[in-house]
This record gives sequence, C-alpha cells and structure tokens, in this order.
Amino acid sequence: MSDQLPAKDVDVLLAAAVAAPSMHNTQPWRFEVEGHVIDVYLDGSRTLPAEDPTGRAMRIAAGAATFNLRCAAEGLGYGTWFGLAPYPREEPDLLARIVLEPTAARDEELRDLAVQIPYRHTDRNPSDAIPLTEDVRVRLLRAAYAEGAELTWLGEDDVRAVLDLVLDADLREVHDWQRRAERAHWVGGLRTGDGVPSTALGPRAASYPSAVRDLGTRPTDRSRVERPFEKHPDLAVLSTEFDAPTDQVAAGAALERVLLAATRDGVSASFLNQPLEYDDLRRKVQRLTGAPGHAHMIIRFGHSRSHTGTDRRPVADFLPKEQS
Repeated sequence: MSDQLPAKDVDVLLAAAVAAPSMHNTQPWRFEVEGHVIDVYLDGSRTLPAEDPTGRAMRIAAGAATFNLRCAAEGLGYGTWFGLAPYPREEPDLLARIVLEPTAARDEELRDLAVQIPYRHTDRNPSDAIPLTEDVRVRLLRAAYAEGAELTWLGEDDVRAVLDLVLDADLREVHDWQRRAERAHWVGGLRTGDGVPSTALGPRAASYPSAVRDLGTRPTDRSRVERPFEKHPDLAVLSTEFDAPTDQVAAGAALERVLLAATRDGVSASFLNQPLEYDDLRRKVQRLTGAPGHAHMIIRFGHSRSHTGTDRRPVADFLPKEQS
C-alpha cells in the first residue's frame, strides 16, 4: 500500500465531503491529509456567531461532510475507520479523523449512498400532497439509527406546535439586527462558491407560518413569487441522547445518511430549524418527540425534487496551501 493517498482519490473524497449541507451553505470545513489519514477541522473564519453561537450547527455540518467522505471512500475501494471529535479539549476544532485503507470487504449501503451525493439538494419548493409511505418513513428512521441518532415523525398536532414555535422564533428575531445582518452576508443575490443565492430560495409561502423557512433578507428576495405549500407536511425531528461535541458531529452524520437515503427514494428535504436556535424553544421541540434527548434538526420531507442546488468552493480552498 502506498504511503500517500493518490491525489485523484483525495480530490474525489473531498469533493464528496464538501457537497454536504451546512447552515447558509457556509461550508465551514477544512481538511488535512497525511498519508491515509484525513482530518476534518472547523474553519473558524466561517462560523455564524449570531445564529449559531455555540457552533452546534457547524459541527453538524462537519458530521455530514464526514459521512459523505466515508461513502466516497467505499466507492473508491477503501474501508474507513474514524473517530468523532477525538480530542475535544486539546483540539476542539478537530471534529473527525478518518483512516482509509484498501479493503476487499465492501459496505454496499455506503457505496450505494455515494451515488446519491451529487443529487442531494435542499429543496425549498412546495411538495405534492402525497404523504410519504410507511416503508419510506421506516427506512429513514433506520438510517438515522445506524449513525446513533433518532428520527421522530411528528403527528398533525405536533406539526402545528412546531409552526407555533417557528412563529415565536421569528418574532424574537424581528429586532435582532445582528442575526439579520449575518444572514444577509450569506443569503441572497448572485453567489458562486458559497452562500445561498436568490435562485435557491424557492417561492414565498402564501400563508404564514408555513413549514418552509424563508431565508430572504433583501427587498428583491422578499418580493419573489408566492405559492401555497402543503397543508399537512411530513416533518421529523432528528435528535441524539446527549449533546456533547461528539454527539453533534454524529447528528450530522445521521442527518446526511437520512438525506441520501431520502434522495434514493425520490424524496426531497428542507429544514425548519429556527426554533432550534433558541435553547428554550429547542427543549420544547425535543419534548414533542416524547423522548429524552437533544433536538438537532427539524426536517421537512416531500416529493418536489428540485434540481436547483448551491455551488461549492474548489477543493483546493479547503486544504492547507502546501497540500492544495
């Protein structure tokens, strides 16, 4: 076995990793490659201090990137061994360490999910009125469980309760200029490489509150076309038993496994996370699941399958200069 991963394999692995979702598409990762070890670090220049002061959303994004990397490794014929947030005190920005070795033993599930990575996009368009089948719900629940998380499907009363919490969160934000300024920095307009361009915002909801998050901050974005969204959305809460940095990175891996499994089933997803940005509302969301733990994502599933994605930066931007 070579002492170093081939450069072409590193490009494939990191291109898959950075295709993962992150809050406002900030892509808050950087990577270091040494031999057959890839370290995933938090990029402190791309955090969101107003909307994500604890860095939880950034750690979730790193977990999602790590899962994509594991899937891509299987596609290239590597087995992976990994540790999440291995040194939380000594190196808090080191969120995952992945060791890759050629192997004849294949994880066919990860290899299959790797095929879905280019097709997974956050979809902020209205879904059709067809609810998810029970088989799909069970498959997505199992996908979360495989990475150590719980996916709880919400009943109609709980969906209404979530929308009430969305309203509460939005009202709190009205006078928070720091949050609005931070979002405007990353969302809207013509963007290449990172952030969320206006073309990916989707239509405005014709009623409020609705099970879609309107990220628009600019006047032109606030005046985009309105469309009705589904009256009975399929919402689920992704949670973990504990809430240490390791658990938050694991939640990101579970999130991406769920999203890729959904993509394979022809199901799209978007996020309704504004209540989770406030500690008291986050606890209320978790209580809706009927189980102890810590909520990390509120996910809306549907069937619209939009192909409007967001760009990513070149792989070289995520590596130290001497490795790029």
